[in-house]
Amino acid sequence: MQETVSVTGMILKTEPIGEYDRRVVILTGERGKIAAFAKGARRQGSRLLAATNPFCFGQFNLFVGRNSYTVTEASIRNYFEGLRENYQAAFYGMYFLEVMDYYTRENNDEKMMLNLLYQSLKALIHPALENQLIRYIFEIKALALNGEYPGLPEERSWEEATRYTMGFIVGSGIEKLYSFTVSPSVLSQLREISDIYRKTYIDRTFKSLELLETL
Repeated sequence: MQETVSVTGMILKTEPIGEYDRRVVILTGERGKIAAFAKGARRQGSRLLAATNPFCFGQFNLFVGRNSYTVTEASIRNYFEGLRENYQAAFYGMYFLEVMDYYTRENNDEKMMLNLLYQSLKALIHPALENQLIRYIFEIKALALNGEYPGLPEERSWEEATRYTMGFIVGSGIEKLYSFTVSPSVLSQLREISDIYRKTYIDRTFKSLELLETL
């Protein structure tokens, strides 16, 4: 008898397979990042058509095969529809998905990463929050959760407010991350710090970031 599992997660990316199927990558709280096939998901009227798009967050029921998973049902709690109404926020969101696809692995405990992604996407559709600040908080916290946070770069001196902000980002719970604003000078320094980290600790470029930086 084929094993079935239920996982909570978010679709990171999707690609067409054959005439009607999809292959999706899901970041889950229970099994880390997994790839799964969604048979018939591209057929008009399929119950999986809307549920297997990027940003979909909810519960996915899966058949566990010898080498792959198959999505049988999905109950979506949040489609993040607000990102469809704001193309700039959508670009940031696609970048966040790409970063998580880079960092996470199958069978790892990725609950914190999934929570960071979810809270960061919620922040993007909050009208009072600045997308650039959300991005730098997300990048720095993701690095810290991945166990690679090296402390502040020593190349230059930083404003005291920047030091405080960095300590808050690294040390605070995820639910508290998007609860503050910063001055333009601190925002500029956060960008500088985040750029240093990305160039030092990430060995690839992100297509979505290249597009984002043309806006």
